[in-house]
Amino acid sequence: MNEGKLKAINKLKTARGQMDGIIRMLEDDRYCVDISTQILSVIGLLKKANIDILNSHLRSCVASAILEGEEQGQEKIDEIINIIDKYIK
Repeated sequence: MNEGKLKAINKLKTARGQMDGIIRMLEDDRYCVDISTQILSVIGLLKKANIDILNSHLRSCVASAILEGEEQGQEKIDEIINIIDKYIK
């Protein structure tokens, strides 16, 4: 497993722990703004984990596909463009 995926795993595990904490906060009827702040923190971690995965993909799969030929490279580039389009919506 490459470094990008390991970074993403660590971020996702942290986010999972934070999600458990948010659920407890809700069950304990904690202050809504504090809960919202924690939710935004998890969203940030998920976005960063996604960037780690995409970075890894670009440097390995996409780079290899480009070296293999125009058609393979174009397919991988199209995949990345579709992900970026979803990311910015």
